[in-house]
Amino acid sequence: MSFTTVLFDLDGTLTDPFEGITRSIQYALEKMGADVPEGKDLHWCIGPPLWDSFEVLLNTSDRSDLDLAVAHYRERYTVTGLYENTLIDGIPDVLASLGTAALDLHVCTSKPHAYAGKIVDHFEMMPHFGKVYGSELDGQRSRKAELIAHILEEEGLSADETVMIGDRKHDLIGANANGVDGIGVLWGYGSREELEAERPVLVAEKPADISNFLGRAHRK
Repeated sequence: MSFTTVLFDLDGTLTDPFEGITRSIQYALEKMGADVPEGKDLHWCIGPPLWDSFEVLLNTSDRSDLDLAVAHYRERYTVTGLYENTLIDGIPDVLASLGTAALDLHVCTSKPHAYAGKIVDHFEMMPHFGKVYGSELDGQRSRKAELIAHILEEEGLSADETVMIGDRKHDLIGANANGVDGIGVLWGYGSREELEAERPVLVAEKPADISNFLGRAHRK
């Protein structure tokens, strides 16, 4: 295999957004008059589209209720939660290494691109990426299969020369749906079992594993 383009998930892969996301979910649930779990019990909400998480947390599929919960979430997230976030150790070195190897990098996140771009810029990662791709505010392209298909079309990419890197099964399912190879990472919010079930070409235990693997694959 030989790759020319790398798509990176954001939450749990490039940064750890636990505090900002879980506190904003708690804020939304309180505003909705719902039960508010402890932060540690909301780790599973990092990765899937917000609407999917609130559907479970509120036990409803009513779109108007879900839209309201997402609106409440964003009241806090856009002001405070966005920056309650930390950069994963080792990621800057990986991005620099892949850039040196002449690989094209893009961000591919279920988070709205309006927010994702601010986070990438905040952590001074923007120079490494061609573009930050994310969902629209109404939830369009929040599912990875749809978003990856959009990126392939927009960038004119070949699926067999593209790899998707992420910490949850949603990243790898989206990659598989588009004929794109996937790499799972273990420093985020998915287990090894969850990731391996989607048949990735690599499960990385530390960021350096990504640059080592892709450096070898790119040279072949």
